[in-house]
Amino acid sequence: MSETATLDDLVAAKAEADGFVRTRWWWIRHAPVVVDGGRIYGQTDLPCDCSDARSFAGLAALLPRNAIWITSHLARTHQTARAIWTAGNFDPAPEFIQDKDLAEQHLGDWQGLDRREFLLNRNQAPDSFWYATADERAPNGESFVDLLERVGGAIGRVTQAHPGRDIVAVTHGGTIRAAITLALGLEPRGGFAFMIDNCSLTRLDHYQGQQNAGWRVKTINQRP
Repeated sequence: MSETATLDDLVAAKAEADGFVRTRWWWIRHAPVVVDGGRIYGQTDLPCDCSDARSFAGLAALLPRNAIWITSHLARTHQTARAIWTAGNFDPAPEFIQDKDLAEQHLGDWQGLDRREFLLNRNQAPDSFWYATADERAPNGESFVDLLERVGGAIGRVTQAHPGRDIVAVTHGGTIRAAITLALGLEPRGGFAFMIDNCSLTRLDHYQGQQNAGWRVKTINQRP
């Protein structure tokens, strides 16, 4: 057993001994969207490409079997979850809870615009490369700060409903960046520094005690 694995086990054992309840969040970004035509899609309900069976088999091998499954309301998360179950021979197939608060950032009037043209005409920095600054709200849409509030509410609600469980959340790149930002206590802009690939795994463990709570980061953007 590696030193890292041993330390992780010790942290979990010590937390349990001290009365903390560990709820493990297994975040997965949906499979690639290839029918967007190079356009910004945000919360547009587009299907994803689930042809890479090896990726789904790799994810299935990493995931716990007795877990709560949760997705957003968008079809690409449902398709990805089902592809993982098929590749991993989940029998019976789990049911998933749909939560609209775990959807991608709503990019409002920018949805449908040419992505390349839009980005090349925006002021960007390497550590904050996104469609807008964290506090800039898309016309008739959301800012990343809005997304943080929405996702944070959902995480708190689901963690409270299923304490001590494994929660597999098949969601979106922006949603997972928001979860990382909240877990690490970063300024909103800090979330943009993380790359979240399609079909990647991010593990964030929530520890709830009698008087305080905190997060431990197991892995970010792990490719199966």
